Amino acid sequence: MAEWDADLEHIIPSSVLPPLWAKLLVGFVSLVCFARSYDGDFVFDDSEAIVNNKDLRAETPLGDLWHHDFWGSRLSGNTSHKSYRPLTVLTFRMNYYLSGGFHPVSFHVVNILLHGGISILLVDVFSVLFGGLQYTSKGRRLNLAPRSSLLAALLFAVHPLHTECVAAVVGCADLLAALFFLLSFLGYCKALRETNKEGTHSTFWVLLSILLGAVAMLCKEQGITVLGLNAVFDILVIGKLNVLEMVRKVLHKDRSLENTGVLRSEGLLFRMSLLALGGSGVLYVRWKIMGTGPPSFTEVDNPASFASSMLVRAINYNYYYSLNAWLLLCPWWLCFDWSMGCIPLIKSVGDWRVIALAALWFCLIGLICQALCSEDSHKRRILTLGLGFLIIPFLPASNLFFRVGFVVAERVLYLPSAGYCMLLTFGFGVLSKHTKKKKLIAAFVLGILFINTLRCVIRSGQWRNEEQLFTSALSVCPLNAKVHYNVGKNLADKGNQTAAIRYYREAVRLNPKYVHAMNNLGNILKERNELQEAEELLSLAVQIQPDFAAAWMNLGIVQNSLKRFQAAEQSYRTAIKHRRKYPDCYYNLGRLYADLNRHVEALNAWRNATVLKPEHSLAWNNMVILLDNTGVEKRFGNLAEAEAVGREALELIPNDHSLMFSLANVLGKSQKYKESEALFLKAIKAHPNAASYHGNLAVLYHRWGHLDLAKKHYEISLRLDPVASGTKENYDLLRRKLEQMQKINV
Repeated sequence: MAEWDADLEHIIPSSVLPPLWAKLLVGFVSLVCFARSYDGDFVFDDSEAIVNNKDLRAETPLGDLWHHDFWGSRLSGNTSHKSYRPLTVLTFRMNYYLSGGFHPVSFHVVNILLHGGISILLVDVFSVLFGGLQYTSKGRRLNLAPRSSLLAALLFAVHPLHTECVAAVVGCADLLAALFFLLSFLGYCKALRETNKEGTHSTFWVLLSILLGAVAMLCKEQGITVLGLNAVFDILVIGKLNVLEMVRKVLHKDRSLENTGVLRSEGLLFRMSLLALGGSGVLYVRWKIMGTGPPSFTEVDNPASFASSMLVRAINYNYYYSLNAWLLLCPWWLCFDWSMGCIPLIKSVGDWRVIALAALWFCLIGLICQALCSEDSHKRRILTLGLGFLIIPFLPASNLFFRVGFVVAERVLYLPSAGYCMLLTFGFGVLSKHTKKKKLIAAFVLGILFINTLRCVIRSGQWRNEEQLFTSALSVCPLNAKVHYNVGKNLADKGNQTAAIRYYREAVRLNPKYVHAMNNLGNILKERNELQEAEELLSLAVQIQPDFAAAWMNLGIVQNSLKRFQAAEQSYRTAIKHRRKYPDCYYNLGRLYADLNRHVEALNAWRNATVLKPEHSLAWNNMVILLDNTGVEKRFGNLAEAEAVGREALELIPNDHSLMFSLANVLGKSQKYKESEALFLKAIKAHPNAASYHGNLAVLYHRWGHLDLAKKHYEISLRLDPVASGTKENYDLLRRKLEQMQKINV
């Protein structure tokens, strides 16, 4: 054990240092932190990535996964975000198959176990990063920093910033990428096992490490950065490169530079070539599969990247970095989404927030100077590797190489947080070495572990359902329009329209171009018959975003209710123009034509709806009812056609009681009483409290001559709906008939 590792003895007792005990402790603590999320719902992005993702279903060919993005859209499509993670989607598909459907518990358990496994694996990774790579004569790797590696792994296991990755099912992408990232690094370490012999290494393990890096990238984009970390580790730890010494020799034109060992090492140059070629090859293949088009993001996703001034962009990017650093340091203010005004742009250097980015660079420059200039080789190595682990995995999310679709995202800090935990552990060791109040430092460290564990438990609870998740964000990002929108949507789904309107209005106030909030608010106002305001909102939404098909359809519904039929038809047609496969819009267009007595066009529109969506019950029902009630053209308006359509519909949707009811009515009029009765009884069994079902069955029995059964079902219908005038009239007719029959019999 290294002498410097003993400085943490008052924090980490010797009893937990044996490798098995250390890993069991880390695994147990990680499970305690996030176990509360095991029975949570599918929340936020889980709906699109899991529940609505056709790539998870058995009917989708496995080959499609390699041509679709994370959300199930084709990579070549204009709307694709180019998030190419086929192995993560494959994992979801396997989970779906093994668990027998969309059961969130199995998905959440996988995430919790993955985080536990990653935390345990980090014990080995940190032992290499802190203590270097040394082996016994029997080939067993030595852990020269057992206390440092254990403390850093514990800090990682309990970091509240990881809650999003663990508690949200979509976070599985980050967890899988992290798992293969660490396996790639450890594989590379195994390749360097015998480099104490000049130029020797295992090419097999180097290639396997590159392959594992490619697998990590196919889980999430960040995974490929492990090749950069492997290169840094090889040069600094194995090659023992002293950057400061090398710079001095270059500046002084020292000829001894030519004799620098790291430059003369053929093994190192060969390994760097393999890493460079492997990384370039993997990225090229990914680029070919994804296509050359960049992902389409909007200004609300990442406003700084749309700023016209390069200075404004640079200042805001650096401010975002400082916010990420603050979340690592103090993970108390956590939010599921940081976009849409949550972080207003810094537009001048006079903004007080510039202090934050100045503080960040002050700390970073200080650490970099220590990493380069320290006389202590151990200190140089730890600080450099810690900074490398912190910065390298973060680079894809930094906006430096390409625009990303977020401002701050807690999930992208999962891997970089390992570097932060390493630097923090080293800081505790240095502090312990230079102070006599070791018990105070021990209490402070244990306090951090306890508070972070408690915060993880609380935050995991907030991720259990959308109501808690969205509400928790209101205090963190009150200026975020998306937060208010999601709270409103959740309330609307639960039927609390009054409260939902308030949050939708606030979302529109915060972001006057938030078309989705306008659309949802317009929908609620439409249902509350506040048609004038609904029309204004929906008209504004389609003016802001002319290709917003849903808003066009809803505008058509409102215009139809306002008896502005020509405008409504035009709105429906515009919606279909922007979304050709839009069954609900065809259904509403059919309703418009039916209101205008354009029956042939109505039937065609509903037929289009059922072609696009065979299970569209309302469209089928309306077709049957219209054919049953109209006789405009012989080939459409007759009972035989209505019966044929009804039977076709029931074959596709055999358990739909409303279709059974409609077809039963048609069969009754065709005097197919027995078959009609069977369908009525099936419909009543499925929906026993429908007064109309009992009333129409009573009419059937009335026609059929089963008067006692007719009387029974008339009475049931009137008990369920006492004000049904048609049923009351028929019942009175039946009673008079029964009375007459009774008199005749007497």
